[in-house]
Amino acid sequence: MTQTPTPTPATPVHWKVVIDAGDPHAQADFWAAALRYEVEDHSALIGKLLGAGAVPADLTVESHGRRAWRDLAAVRHADDPYEEESGTGLGRRLLFQRVPEAKTAKNRLHLDLHPGAGSREEEQARLEGLGARVLRRVEEPSGSWLVMADPEGNEFCLH
Repeated sequence: MTQTPTPTPATPVHWKVVIDAGDPHAQADFWAAALRYEVEDHSALIGKLLGAGAVPADLTVESHGRRAWRDLAAVRHADDPYEEESGTGLGRRLLFQRVPEAKTAKNRLHLDLHPGAGSREEEQARLEGLGARVLRRVEEPSGSWLVMADPEGNEFCLH
């Protein structure tokens, strides 16, 4: 009888949510404020790559007073680890990538925000102040929530 070797425990897969955007920096600013995350600072890596001639300057822009990727911006949870050399988050993270086309259909994936019991109206007002808008209110036997849209029309739910 052949024995199967005991497998070594697998390392969890690192992941991030990538969202198409017309303006990745504006989207990153909105979602950083909405989630109380931090916009990632990739300026040290960009400076190193520019200095080595590895990337052309036209792939970068200035954002928040520092060099940033023109077509990419990311936000991360402030308590999660990140690579100091690159500024890249290693935990909960959203990456916004520039695409030429506008959003045209319903999201296939969306975020659900849960601000805590009794604070939905306050959070709704805060998010609207950041540029979100309410699309509809949902009342079901299982609960109620708001379907909202970020400044580029990406839907999310506020519970």
